[in-house]
Amino acid sequence: NFGVFVEIEEGIDGLIHISDLSWTKKVKHPGEFTQVGADIDVVVLEIDKENRRLSLGHKQLEENPWNGFEAQFPVESIHEGTITEMTDKGAVVALGENIEGFCPARQLVKEDGTTPKVGDKLNFKVIEFSKATKRITLSHLRTYDDARREAVAAEKAEKRAAADATKSTVKKINASVEKTTLGDIAGLAALKSAMEAAAKKEDKE
Repeated sequence: NFGVFVEIEEGIDGLIHISDLSWTKKVKHPGEFTQVGADIDVVVLEIDKENRRLSLGHKQLEENPWNGFEAQFPVESIHEGTITEMTDKGAVVALGENIEGFCPARQLVKEDGTTPKVGDKLNFKVIEFSKATKRITLSHLRTYDDARREAVAAEKAEKRAAADATKSTVKKINASVEKTTLGDIAGLAALKSAMEAAAKKEDKE
């Protein structure tokens, strides 16, 4: 259950631990990956001379793809995935040929309130990425709930902007009225002074 014994030469064998079979596939039992009698390429990871044991690896023949996955699946990015397995805790989601993510049950609810099933293709948002533990945590709920919240926030912002614009217009109108009124008063005062000066001139004549 924990690995694969491999004969390298007659009388020389080693063990590939189950965690060293694949970078991306979650192998629950070695029989899912290979079988007795099959040829398999290996890398010698460690030699234990005292116990005459070899630790072998298979995935180490390839570069760690998680270095690239980190850029491909950043947090908050949205990707289409296919549900391949359902558990009590959530769903295993295939994001590509060699990459899987996990969607917790509380994040799996569809917009109509129903629960998806194996084989369903849905959009998922990456809410956590860990290269160290090789785990991508997904959410289907967030793909529409966040958009709904953003729409509500945008509507509120639009209403606030409209209210601010109305207040600004009212202030401009009031300022214009006050300016006009003061101008009229100044004009009347000047006219009155001119009339009084003209009257005095006529009296002198």
